[in-house]
Amino acid sequence: MRGERSTSADHFGRWPGSSPAELGPVGLSAYSFSGVPEMRTPASTGPCDNERYRLSLFTTNGLLRAEEDQAGQAGVDVLTLHDERLPHGFRAMSGSGGGGDIGSGKMVTLHFPKAALPLRPPALAPLFARQLPADSGMGAILARYLASVASALEKGEVGEREGEHLGTVALDLAVMTLTAWAGVGDVTAPESHRQALLAKIETFIERNLGDPDFTPSVIAGHHHSSVGHLHRLFQARELTIAAWIRHRRLERCRADLADPRHRTRPVFAIGVRWGFRSAAEFSRAFRVAYGSAPGHYRRQVLSRE
Repeated sequence: MRGERSTSADHFGRWPGSSPAELGPVGLSAYSFSGVPEMRTPASTGPCDNERYRLSLFTTNGLLRAEEDQAGQAGVDVLTLHDERLPHGFRAMSGSGGGGDIGSGKMVTLHFPKAALPLRPPALAPLFARQLPADSGMGAILARYLASVASALEKGEVGEREGEHLGTVALDLAVMTLTAWAGVGDVTAPESHRQALLAKIETFIERNLGDPDFTPSVIAGHHHSSVGHLHRLFQARELTIAAWIRHRRLERCRADLADPRHRTRPVFAIGVRWGFRSAAEFSRAFRVAYGSAPGHYRRQVLSRE
């Protein structure tokens, strides 16, 4: 979480707001908070955030939240869902009973692609900024699983291969839980399978953007599919799969250029990092997409700080 922050935090050894631990199709964050409000707005949200939901498990004390015109208070051992593109605020509360005293707490958050959830936004609307039960049924199963994976990550007990499997299970549990809460019965419909496959492919793309030889054929082979089938899956994106790969590379580059931590990294190195073969190719593609050269874009963004 960028922007104003004064919390005491432990995020697998990093600040909350740094990249979550990537577990195949999902990300997982864990941190403690205390003392003061913490705000996040669309302006401080990274490009990737708009394509994900967050499902957060609160395991200690409570957290008062506000999201657009909704507000709710999370008690002990509850789950909450929100859309990364919406503004929201947090304030730690002492105990789960509400009181007005500021306290502390702990949170485990699952970040997962919107495309993985076979529910339209109207079906999800009643779930946002609400206390979702984590003490019974699928909610309890999901909560225990997230807490145990977070603990294993914190102890350094999860390797990359194990992490991918754990993330796949977490995504499946989250989809089943949210679908049940939304009152949707059949999650095995063809559309659900299509959305699940699309989410897996998009995750695979994100993990391989830095490979300049990464092509639709490579993706098709990895998923035992055809390039034609991939193109049909991506019709909803109104982009070919090759164009989607380029779009995601450019979005990653744009995020790095706007990040003060990469201020000293040469512009061409950022392009190479995300799969562009040359500075000229990167500069040309960036100018076409965003209307300015990457170096000029970086100077403009960083000068506003």
